[in-house]
Amino acid sequence: MDIDDVLLETEEKMTKTEQVLLHEFAGVRTGKASAGLVENIMVEVYGGSQMRIRELAGITTPEPRMILLQPWDISTLHPIEKAIQKSNLGINPQVDKKALRIILPELSTERRQEFTKIVRKMTEDARVAIRHVRRDALEVLKKLGKQGGFTEDEEKHAEKEAQKLTDQFIAKLDQHLAAKEKEIMTV
Repeated sequence: MDIDDVLLETEEKMTKTEQVLLHEFAGVRTGKASAGLVENIMVEVYGGSQMRIRELAGITTPEPRMILLQPWDISTLHPIEKAIQKSNLGINPQVDKKALRIILPELSTERRQEFTKIVRKMTEDARVAIRHVRRDALEVLKKLGKQGGFTEDEEKHAEKEAQKLTDQFIAKLDQHLAAKEKEIMTV
């Protein structure tokens, strides 16, 4: 393993952290409907097995504040409804023959501020994860340096590169946070 391998692996892990954050953001409610809001809710179907809504139904947003769920198997309609009611989203689906409609109410200012706090916490957790990846990379670089894999100058340069990656990814996370906060606060 050489310096390039360590830095490449570090960048891959940081990219995964960024993707996880974006996926978590998709589940946070904003003023408009999004499939990400409900797609990962777990539903107990077929005698106790757990499946995500996206595996059980087509999810569309025909209107800005409406989510339409069309189960592929009609017998999963009521279990999906129960799972949504149990979720902490505070939404109540309406059963419409072979589909579920979710009309999202307008968010109050207080609720928007709560969601903003939630996405800030998610972003801070992602920043911490990025820093852990950097710390792990620096430990690997130190071990490799002690084994005589490269010079002290090369090790210092690699540490600077790891720090540069960390700074870049934290800046990306902050951009995602700013965009999500704007989306949440837009009425």
